[in-house]
Amino acid sequence: MVNSLFVNLPIANLKKSVEFFTALGFTFNPQFTDDQSTCMIVNDNIFIMLLEHAKFESFIEKKIAPRDTAEAIFGLSCDSADKVRELCEKAFAQGARQLNDPEDIGFMFSWGFEDLDGHLWDVFWMNPEHIIS
Repeated sequence: MVNSLFVNLPIANLKKSVEFFTALGFTFNPQFTDDQSTCMIVNDNIFIMLLEHAKFESFIEKKIAPRDTAEAIFGLSCDSADKVRELCEKAFAQGARQLNDPEDIGFMFSWGFEDLDGHLWDVFWMNPEHIIS
């Protein structure tokens, strides 16, 4: 079974990306950090590798997708609707583009942003009592 998830994202400028995500409350693992990349810690088992374009391209044969395309939307589950608002508002204050209006459908609240490199993030809270196990 899978123990953890590492997502690799191409970025234009490591310093700006680290400043952006630090302002959102994320931390970084210095063991996996150099002058072109860093490991952003989402939680104990989920990590986002932020790789400047040249380093990202060294791992692949394809071209990096241009900013006007989307290949994925990264969903971040939060502990409350207030935490969703807080995270998105911090992102907007750091220059992220708002993707949509906040959506409250009772058992779930969501909002989204596009980060400095065009990556899409859906931030949501779902009432755990609503989830059927």
